[in-house]
Amino acid sequence: MGTDAPRTHRRRLVPFLVGLLVAVLVLVVVAAGAGWWTVSRSFPTTSGRIDAAGLIAPVTVVRDDAGIPHLTADTDHDLFFAQGYVHAQDRFWEMDFRRHVTAGRLAELFGESQVGTDAFIRTLNWRGVAEVEYEQLDEPTRAIYDAYAEGVNAYLAEHSGADLSLEYAVLALQNPGYAPEPWSPVDSIAWLKAMAWDLRSNLEDEIDRALLATALPAEEVQRLHPGYSWGEMPTIVGGAPAAAPATVGEVEPVATGGTEGADVSDASGSADDADAAGAADALAALQATLHGLPELLGPAGHGIGSNSWVVSGALTDTGQPLLANDPHLGPAMPSIWTQMGLSCSTVGDACGYRVSGYTFSGLPGVIIGHNEQVAWGFTNLGPDVADLYVERIADDTYELDGAQVPLELREETIDVAGGDSVTITVRSTGRGPIVTDLTESFTRTADGYPEASGLPDGDYGLSLQWTALTPGTTASAIFALNRAQNWGQFQAAAALFDVPSQNLVYADVEGNIGYQAPGNVPIRAAGDGTLPLPGWTSENGWVGQVPFAQLPSVFNPERGYIVTANNAVSADGPFLTADWDLGYRARSIEQRLRAHIDAGEPITADMMADIQLETGDANAATFLELLPTLELDGDAASGAKLLASWDAHADADSAGAAYFAIFWKTLLERMFHDLPDGTRPVGGDRWFTVVDTLLQEPDSPWWTDPETGVTGRDAVIAASLAAAWQEAGDRLGSDPSRWRWGRLHTLTLRNQSFGESGIGPIEWLFNRGPYELGGGSAIPNAIAWDASVGYEVNWVPSMRMIVDVSDWDASRWINLTGSSGHAFSTHYDDQTKLWQAGRTRPWAFTADAVTAARADTLVLLPAG
Repeated sequence: MGTDAPRTHRRRLVPFLVGLLVAVLVLVVVAAGAGWWTVSRSFPTTSGRIDAAGLIAPVTVVRDDAGIPHLTADTDHDLFFAQGYVHAQDRFWEMDFRRHVTAGRLAELFGESQVGTDAFIRTLNWRGVAEVEYEQLDEPTRAIYDAYAEGVNAYLAEHSGADLSLEYAVLALQNPGYAPEPWSPVDSIAWLKAMAWDLRSNLEDEIDRALLATALPAEEVQRLHPGYSWGEMPTIVGGAPAAAPATVGEVEPVATGGTEGADVSDASGSADDADAAGAADALAALQATLHGLPELLGPAGHGIGSNSWVVSGALTDTGQPLLANDPHLGPAMPSIWTQMGLSCSTVGDACGYRVSGYTFSGLPGVIIGHNEQVAWGFTNLGPDVADLYVERIADDTYELDGAQVPLELREETIDVAGGDSVTITVRSTGRGPIVTDLTESFTRTADGYPEASGLPDGDYGLSLQWTALTPGTTASAIFALNRAQNWGQFQAAAALFDVPSQNLVYADVEGNIGYQAPGNVPIRAAGDGTLPLPGWTSENGWVGQVPFAQLPSVFNPERGYIVTANNAVSADGPFLTADWDLGYRARSIEQRLRAHIDAGEPITADMMADIQLETGDANAATFLELLPTLELDGDAASGAKLLASWDAHADADSAGAAYFAIFWKTLLERMFHDLPDGTRPVGGDRWFTVVDTLLQEPDSPWWTDPETGVTGRDAVIAASLAAAWQEAGDRLGSDPSRWRWGRLHTLTLRNQSFGESGIGPIEWLFNRGPYELGGGSAIPNAIAWDASVGYEVNWVPSMRMIVDVSDWDASRWINLTGSSGHAFSTHYDDQTKLWQAGRTRPWAFTADAVTAARADTLVLLPAG
């Protein structure tokens, strides 16, 4: 029996282990099932019938195999009700997160860490301005916003928590008591303020100049902020070189001097070093605050932008216009855009829309796209619509023309998840809010400022005057664009599009093409908006706005095409800004178009799409011409030899592109290492121009390498080439033939709310990538990167579209991610691989094409 015991034990152990394994497997399956149920329970119903309280008549929602919906209704009310319902189906968490941002209520979701962001947004009062805009809407437009909100709320009435989106299940771990409130029309309009903020033109340039002026002479500040090359780069409308901007009065801007001290000139011309110190500290504090805000559309600055262009039918293979657009925005998961078609079963008085294109979840209507008669595209016009003023503040007053004027005070209470509410006091001058009240660094400066400066008790701050803080009409412009049937109606719609100012390109079925610059653009009493001005004199400030009739416009130009890429609009006309994109992308697009036209080749949709993917790097081409003239040895010579066989195209599989990017980053770091914090080179068009100019000055003191101690252009370039060769080997391996730009230049699509939580499993749930990409800054395929940080992608073509006016159904489009905001939905990222490869999808528009592309059909029915 002794010899049988171990066998008996083993015989009993085997069933036990099998049973344990089965139990574990069952638990794993159950856990996986529970996990999948939690993940998938929020996926929308896309087929069958659903009762929706508030509808007047049935609405059909047809989706294609990418989940892109096309809605058909009998009335405007039902059409926009259904748009709200479907947006909520696909993207409600994104909508909820955005409205918390625009209302300054992120701390309600995520706790104390977001109080600073909320305080800044409350200071700008985005939602307060949106509330006024809603009240000022005409009745038909207000009815659209109301109907949209009704549709969102009809969906919310039937869904809550994780039934709405997976993010709510994750949020419940930290904030278990949160439940979304009903949607408001003001929630929609406030999103326009976020769009305006992220497209706010030159505010960072204004701060950058002022900070640079604390360390550099004025001529060097100007060198580092070059103007537009009117004689070399294209303008949108065309014309002679621009005249200097007209000003009224001769009040000097706040100038923070050169290396021997700082000056601030007041209205009488007197100067005080203490004023300059306060101004510089205030600027640094504001810049730190700006960099800490959520980047809803992407980082601001040079090297970014968008492309759109339109070609007349006289130059195309179809005999009708072709229109291309690819707005460049910060990457997000899901994409900032969601595609949709909105159609009335019969277009008439009761229902006036048949339009398709790119929408923002949370906002009714189509932002970019086409209807049955016209197509349009956007790029950022970029006029200077925001100015800073240095204010002398004492207690609750500010100085103006020698008197102390009471500040306008407004209290705001910020509710904090898991903590006590925080109350802030927003202070405003007659121009706008004080925007430097809320940073710790500025508070410390202000506390010690009076005694150190010998000035009376008080402090110094910066006020912000910005067009978006005045109620406007953009909320109505969207629907006027969607209904426009001809150039006159399109211009009338553009006249309503006040903030943010955009370049609008146009094409119609009659064969016309056009361009219109809309927007509220201020006229200044003094200065050109490039530096902060003293706020203590009424001789500074805005005295009106440029009339719409004077804003640049062109219709059917003789050359047969119009290109916009954030470049200067015209050398003539009213002053709009001193800080244009410097034109590299526009020049490249024009060169590609002209090559086809001059060769007698009709422009095709495929050609337009290929131009969107152009990766030629003008900056690299400049260096490729120079390097063969230098005497190089060692690693520098090896690098130059690699570049000699490169075509200056930043393709993902290019070894030359990878090495040149490392060289460029190294060169910028070494040449400009002494610049003040926050002003370091990020690359892009501004720094292309700065360095290109310095290449003609080989003995400039900027040609100094602190790492090696060498000076002079040739020596610094050689040292940078050698250092880049070493870094490339460390990063990419010892075999240069295996180097690839895409291995460095990667895109990770991060969820805006949880994507940078620092918790790996949560980030895994919502983020996607990395994706290897080509492209770069200031080239048409503007997949940009920040040379002051690294090589990772931080700016992308957020979508691409080619509109064929001869046959709407022959048009093409692609989104950065997918139509769904639900992680693990098949449509969460199903367009990303196509986008990465530069491909597009068919864009069905007519009823027959929509039906032919149908994958799912849902009918929304009036409840009861």
